[in-house]
Amino acid sequence: MRTDDFDYHLPEELIAQRPAPRGTSRLLVVPVDGAVRHCAVADLPDLLRSGDLLVVNDTKVIPARLFARRHPGAGRCELLLLERLSVREWRALGRPAKRLGPGRRLDLEGTDLSAEVVARRDDGLVVRFDEPVEPHLSRAGHVPLPPYIRRDDEASDRETYQTIFARHEGAVAAPTAGLHFTQKLLQELEARGVEQARVTLHVGPGTFRPVSAEHVGDHVMDEERYHVPDGTAAAVAACRRRGGRVVAVGTTVVRTLESAAEADGTVTAGGSRTRLFITPGYRFRVVDALLTNFHLPKSTLLMLVSALAGRDQILSAYTEAVEEKYRFYSYGDAMWLEKQPDPTVPFQPNGDEL
Repeated sequence: MRTDDFDYHLPEELIAQRPAPRGTSRLLVVPVDGAVRHCAVADLPDLLRSGDLLVVNDTKVIPARLFARRHPGAGRCELLLLERLSVREWRALGRPAKRLGPGRRLDLEGTDLSAEVVARRDDGLVVRFDEPVEPHLSRAGHVPLPPYIRRDDEASDRETYQTIFARHEGAVAAPTAGLHFTQKLLQELEARGVEQARVTLHVGPGTFRPVSAEHVGDHVMDEERYHVPDGTAAAVAACRRRGGRVVAVGTTVVRTLESAAEADGTVTAGGSRTRLFITPGYRFRVVDALLTNFHLPKSTLLMLVSALAGRDQILSAYTEAVEEKYRFYSYGDAMWLEKQPDPTVPFQPNGDEL
């Protein structure tokens, strides 16, 4: 497959810069057979059945974007914290990267905290703070909005760019399908007999990066951390026994469940890391349906949803969404997708499950 096979045209004015009120977004329903339907997120209870299992991602976005002054020189720089390595050390991305070599001292803006770049790695910098940085993030940190949101973060983003499920800190991007949920919607689903479970996948910056390789199989996924609780593994098994569907809220849940699944679909509890790259031809072992936002052209997430629902079906639905002026990306509208019948091409993994 070529990366260009997953391209589409999107007018810039359809990229949502601010969220709609939570729970009011539009929902494009793409069934396995039949025409797409134009609904609303509030209609979600009509799409699920008693006995289905709704699985959400409870990762929590941290205000991971920091600004600092380099010294000597006093030039301004930016850090994006990715993963805590020890009490005072973090893996981070930095700009301007060429000026952030080992030994560079940094003074964080808005604090009296300093840091030092101690190493440069293929996956970013290692930065050591003079003391733990977490207590300073609420004051000095910024919400790491995606690059296609062309404005500075605002105080309201600390709430609107966080799902109601957020519990475990560690993400630098929200699992945006979860942004559509309200407590009222969850109560309606529960009243319909839909069970709920949680996983954790800490979303990294690679989720926004288009695939630059000419051929899909040459792309290497960023590694992300995930955890599946014992109760969630048991809930998936129980859902299978009663004939229900496993419904993922977001592509992060898809990657978590599929990474944790055995060949027979049994989900193993516990924590690990994954580089699983899901492209057309993949045989889904766990997930039956998906609620997701619209994704960037040539992105790994667009390839994932194409694997689930069919590339031609997805690109046709995206064309209709553009014509109907749906709102795209993180603060945009949503899609409901159902798994197509198993493809005839056997699953060949494109990434590593670590």
